[in-house]
Amino acid sequence: MSSFTSELIIEPLENGKDFQLKRPFTYHIGSKYSRQWVKVNVNFITDFASIPKLLTMLLPAWAKYQKSAVLHDWMYGATHTIFDNGKLRLIKRKRADEIFYEAMGIEFRDHKSGKFIAWIEYTAVRMFAKFAWR
Repeated sequence: MSSFTSELIIEPLENGKDFQLKRPFTYHIGSKYSRQWVKVNVNFITDFASIPKLLTMLLPAWAKYQKSAVLHDWMYGATHTIFDNGKLRLIKRKRADEIFYEAMGIEFRDHKSGKFIAWIEYTAVRMFAKFAWR
């Protein structure tokens, strides 16, 4: 099973919608000891999951404020990279979305509707997030 390496430590910014990461974290792709991982650096700024208003009515509040959303924001940022056997490797948008879905599976596993919520968010990013991919 994949894994995150530490807690999410953030601080809200003055604009009231963004947050700054106060501690970096790493996500191992595929399994806990995978040689593929994503490292999200300290001071990274996120807005968590950018969920359309229509979906916010369908999704529980906990679904927005998760490490998987920060991870997805990071992968959608300027770098588009993961570590693969210690070397940076470019990834495509579809791969970033798949990693996001996998990470939600880890975070949402204790919620009875977690798989369904993860599927909704994954489907939404596949349909609408292409405009955010830079």
